[in-house]
Amino acid sequence: MALFGRKVRRLALACVAAALLVPPATGAELRPETAAAFDRYVHATEERMAGDLSNGRFLAVDRLPDARRKQAYMQLRQGQLYIEQLHTKEGDRPIRVPRGLIHHWVGVGFIPGATLSQTLAILQDYDNHKTTYKPDVRESKLLERNRNEFKVYLQLYQKSLVTVVVDVTLEVQYTFLGLTRAMSKSYSKRIAEVVDVGKPSERELPVGNDHGYIWQLYSYWRIEVKDDGVYIEVEPIGLSRSVPWEIAWLVTPLTRSIPKKVLSDLLDKTRIAVKSEAQS
Repeated sequence: MALFGRKVRRLALACVAAALLVPPATGAELRPETAAAFDRYVHATEERMAGDLSNGRFLAVDRLPDARRKQAYMQLRQGQLYIEQLHTKEGDRPIRVPRGLIHHWVGVGFIPGATLSQTLAILQDYDNHKTTYKPDVRESKLLERNRNEFKVYLQLYQKSLVTVVVDVTLEVQYTFLGLTRAMSKSYSKRIAEVVDVGKPSERELPVGNDHGYIWQLYSYWRIEVKDDGVYIEVEPIGLSRSVPWEIAWLVTPLTRSIPKKVLSDLLDKTRIAVKSEAQS
């Protein structure tokens, strides 16, 4: 029975992989109504962020009840990460995204002894992101810079049931709040899925008409100096195609576990790089 159970699980995973690898006959197309709903979601999220700032809540843990907030800060200073899946609403109602799935998370970490300038030096060193964040970032390049505005190219890599490689062009804007706080907002101007990676036939699929693994991506960083170190927070919001209902029972847990691991790796690698910068 145990052997039979393992075979069933393997078959189920194979079916999921096939479903994800093979798009519908018409392709997974980013529809205008899907993009519009995602824009509404981002707008509502940014309104919440503005409200948090005006009420003195800079980091995600600042929104927690008093006892839980104190505990979270203590755990952060002990080296743990705070990671939470988020769901923005309009009023009390969820924002429906037809034919799409939103991935919205926030993660916070702490780097003892670090400074704001050391942290920014790592985050803004886009040419070396391919080293700092490998293997999730395969290639990286700073395309343009105008003071606190950046245009960046990244080739992102992720492997789970399937291997996904995408070329992403981002625009990034940094804002400073005094001498101890900084924020950044990055948003994708172009995302193209890459297929046949490493082969002579390697190529990009048409933008918005691909497998639909990732269509749009926003990321918000917050950096705060206090408690003899630096708190770092990243809040990414991504848009992908929706999961076919036939396999949602098996795929949905992956849409939770994979982003959590990616976020943990991102924060950990940032901490390692900043510590190295501080020691150099």
